[in-house]
Parts: sequence; C-alpha cells; structure tokens
Amino acid sequence: MLKKIFATRFKLLAIVYLFIISVSFLTRLVLFIKSFSQLDTNPLQIIGIFLIGLVNDTLMSTFFLIPFVLYLWLVPNKIYFKKWHRFILYGLCLLAFTILVFNAVSEWFFWDEFSTRYNFIAVDYLIYTTEVVGNIWQSYPIVKLIIGIFVLSILVLLLTKKYIKAEVTNRISFKYRTLIALILLLLPILVFLFGSNGAKQFSKNQYASELSGNGMYDFGAAFINNQLDYDKFYKTDSVNAIFSTVKKDFLSSNSQFQSDSSTSITRTITYPGDQKNYNLIMISVESLSGDFLSRFGNTEHITPNLDSLANQGLFFSNLFATGTRTVRGLEALSLSLPPTPGQSEVKRPNNEGRFSLGNVLRSKGYTTQYLYGGYGYFDNMNYFFSNNGYDVIDRSAITNEKDIHYENIWGVADEDLFTLAVKTFDANYKLKKPFFSQIMTTSNHRPYTYPEGRIDIPSHTGRSGAVKYTDYAIGKFINDCRSKPWFNNTIFVIVADHCASSAGKTELPIKNYRIPMIVYAPSIIKPSTFSGLTSQIDIPPTLLGMLNVSYTSKFFGFDIFNTPANQRRAFISTYQNLGYYKGNQLIILSPQQKVEAFTVDSTNFTTTAIKSSPALEKEAISYYQSASYLLHHRLYQFKK
Repeated sequence: MLKKIFATRFKLLAIVYLFIISVSFLTRLVLFIKSFSQLDTNPLQIIGIFLIGLVNDTLMSTFFLIPFVLYLWLVPNKIYFKKWHRFILYGLCLLAFTILVFNAVSEWFFWDEFSTRYNFIAVDYLIYTTEVVGNIWQSYPIVKLIIGIFVLSILVLLLTKKYIKAEVTNRISFKYRTLIALILLLLPILVFLFGSNGAKQFSKNQYASELSGNGMYDFGAAFINNQLDYDKFYKTDSVNAIFSTVKKDFLSSNSQFQSDSSTSITRTITYPGDQKNYNLIMISVESLSGDFLSRFGNTEHITPNLDSLANQGLFFSNLFATGTRTVRGLEALSLSLPPTPGQSEVKRPNNEGRFSLGNVLRSKGYTTQYLYGGYGYFDNMNYFFSNNGYDVIDRSAITNEKDIHYENIWGVADEDLFTLAVKTFDANYKLKKPFFSQIMTTSNHRPYTYPEGRIDIPSHTGRSGAVKYTDYAIGKFINDCRSKPWFNNTIFVIVADHCASSAGKTELPIKNYRIPMIVYAPSIIKPSTFSGLTSQIDIPPTLLGMLNVSYTSKFFGFDIFNTPANQRRAFISTYQNLGYYKGNQLIILSPQQKVEAFTVDSTNFTTTAIKSSPALEKEAISYYQSASYLLHHRLYQFKK
C-alpha cells in the first residue's frame, strides 16, 4: 500500500524535496567557492560542510512541504486530477520554486554583506520593512532580479510538469491518506521540539560552520531564540557569588557602595574639586571599523579628517565594540552595560527609566539630546532615548527641504544631520546651560549613497566612498563649530557604534570588534594616544570622569583612567555568543552552558584554543549573569 501511495499521490513530495536539496546544494557550493580562501585545507571539513548541510536542508524541508502534504491529503480521489487541480498543483509548485530560488539569491547578498547565513539581523529586517525594503531597492537591481527569478522558476516548472500531472493509477482511501499525512506532519513537529541548528557548529572555522547551515532553517532558529534567558541557556553561578565577584572589580579609591545588599552595585563616585561644565558632543559613527583609519594601517587614505583629528586629540587605539549592530553600540554608549544575550536593551519591552548617561547628566544640570538623521521609530530609538533621559531630535525636525542636500531610505546625508546639529547647539547655548548631545550618523551604510561633488569617489560605488564621505561631513562639521562661541568649552567624542563586519574564521573574531575613538577639544585636552584595553561600555564613566562629575553609579563600565591595567577588560558579542577579553585571554559563553577559552595574540589578534582559566571563567559568568539579573529584576533603574 505504501509503495502505491508514494508512487502516485505523494510522489510530488519527492519532486519538491529533490528541488529543495538541489537548490540548497548549489547555494552552498557557490558560497563555498566564494569563501574558499577562508576555509581550512581539510577534506573532513569539506565533507562536514556538505553532509551536515544535507541534514539541515532535510530538516528545513519538513516545514517547507507542509502545504503540499495538506493538499495531497485532503483532495478527494474522484476529482484529483481534473484541470483545476492541476492548476492548483502547478501554482503550488511555481510558488515553491520561486521562493526557493528567491531565497538562494537573497542568501548570496546576505552572505556578501555579513558572511553568515540568516541570523538575528534577518529577523530584525522583518520588523522595519520600510527601511529594509527601501535599502534593498536602492542597493540592488531588484526588478531585473525578480524577473530573472520568476523566469527561472517557470522553466523549472515546465521541466517538471510531466511529473506533476501524472495520472492516479489507484484510489487511496481517506483513512490511509490520513495515516501517511499525519506521519509526515508529525516530522516538523518533532524537528521543532527536538531539533536544532546546533549541528552546524562542527568546526572551529566559523565559515565552515555557517556554510553547513541552511538559511531558512537558521532564520527560524534565530526567530525563536531572539530573546535568550541567560539563566536558562548559559553557565551560571549562585547570585551571591556573581555579585561578590563583580563588586570587587567595582571597588576603587573614589567609589563607595551605598548598600550592603548582596545584589546592589549602586555606589557613590567622587572626584575632588568642582564639576567641569564642558559641553559634550558624542558622534556615534555608523560602522566605523578601526581598519578604515590610517592609524590602524589603512593605505586608502579615506579618512583624512579623522586621521588629522586623531593626531590633534586623545586617540583610543585599543577600544572594542560590544556587538555588531547599531542598537548594541547605542546600548553600550548610553547604559554602560555588558551585552546580554538576545536582543539589545534598546529594543526590548519595559526598557524605561534605565540608569543612563543621559539621566546622570540631566540630573547634573545638562540639556541632554539624541540626534538622528532618519526617523527614530527605527530600532525603537525614539522610545528608548525619550524614556531614558534624552530629548530626541530626528529627521522630522528638518521641516525646510532646502536644508536637505540628499537623503536615502536611512535618512538625510550626514552633512545635513550636522547642519541640524549646529542649529540645535546654537539654541542650547542660548539656554546658558551645558549640554550633552549624541549624534548618530547614517551615510556609512548600504546603499552607500551621498551627495555628489563632495569627495573624489562617486556615490553608490561601495563602502570606501561612504566612509570617505562621512569623514568629509565630520571634518566640515568640526570646522563649522570652530567659529561658534561654545566651541572652546566643548569636548567632541567621535566613536563607532560598531564595526563594519564581524565575519571571521572564529565565532568572535576579536580583531573585527576593534573600533576607533577620538576625544577632541583643543582648548581642554592635549594630543595623546591611550593604548590601554578599553570596552565600549567604559566610555560613559570615562567621560563623566573627564567632566569631574561626582555621581551615584550603577554603570558596569570603568573610568578607564582610574582603573589599573590588570583590571581592564572588554566585552564582545553576537546575539548569543558572549565574549570576555582580559589580559591575553578570551572567554566565550554560549548556549547549552558552553564555555570556551582562547589565548589572544596582541599583535594580530589571532586566537588559540586553551583550557579555561577557572578565575577568568568565573569573572565572565559573573558579569554577564549579573547584568541579566539586574535587568530582569528592574534593578538597573535611575533614581533621582
């Protein structure tokens, strides 16, 4: 009976499954060729890529085939292959072929940008369709691609048409159809309950692991695991132990805890002398990897203004971003908080009233603002900043179209954002109060477009042009500010929100997290270079130290100039891998209570696996677990 069933009615499932496997194999092969130079010359690794890949493709197919199973189960025998049923089958198959080919093309572009299969970034793309679809439309020849995909799908349908319309040679009772259908429908349920995409982590080479994945299957896994409970998925210690560990690090000559509670990190930070009411302007630059600057060996000379400012200001040469997304950078720069697993705090629900740099400076008499060149609903920026001590000024504040020289889907050109910023600062100055304003740029983002005639690289030609244009806009902004009455009393901080690419052979390629920071204030700060290890979360308390602000703190970051070298550390992460970098070692915490340890070569940042140091492992667990604990229990709140 089973042979008869699969020889007729359910034979279509085999056809679609074979197409799924074929397209997935070709996609993997093309990406394999593209990334071949990043792979190890190991035959077992190549076998693993395609064998584990086949398993993941098969797991994905159990979900993809559900509509076909339902149709083949429920359609009655007596009208099974009448014309309109054939049209339904043709329609289902054409839709399936189109989706699979479209996905293959999309995976190519996603890999080209991020060197990974679909992950939490792709999940985020579902939420902000206006920006994402606009970005894709402005970046790629979408009409030609869609036409090509549809034509190819029709050709595949024509080639398989004779198999799809095969006649039924026997009648199958509904009872037997139900039995087969339920078995087939049980498979995706079992995969959902007990399966995972963890098998792809078979290699220490991250490119190999990602190649063995399946984009659709990985997308589903990222969607389900977009919020990760630290205590459930990661290695933990007792609450008392973790807070005891981090509180030892928080002790310093100018700090004192306010409570004996084991879970309280609230402490008083005291600096001698009066508060220095300098204005503070922080420019968080989109995707400004350290490798773009001449200071880090770049020979393209695409950052002449930043290179000049680095020589005139205080340059941080050993600073590491906490994550790979803008929201992670904004979280670090505002909350001074380690990157807890899953989504950034900027995008989480109930994120109001957090202990933030904006709240601290506002309580000290500052006007505090967040300026963004796009519409701030994107990535929940408006809500987060407006509920955490900042006045938000975004694209909607530019009411005169003459003030816009260029804009794309992400927002106005950086030079127009800076024009808005200068007008805002002039208004701030009239209030006779110090101000703290954070500016978030957008031009160094795909589609890499900007006004023509500003630099010697045409718009829409790639990342290098976008970097050089952003550099031009920052240089122009600083020059415009020099003539202002508030300039000599202002500290400018230029720092990346995150790196341009976090792809590498390892899960957390630490070199790719290195970002530049320049503190420029010619009347206040002498030129120098600080080469001590610095985390992005150290920036808020370090800036407060520069302002000589005494305050009550819950920050996890350190004032880096009042921290011994052997105590400095950095946090780096993806949405699920949490890195703790200290000395010459890197601890990585991952789901399933996994802990890995590596030595880090300080010259080229290559890593070598080693046995974990119990003390350093305990520190890593303590920081990440305690940060998650405080957020979960709403203990990281600002109290006036």
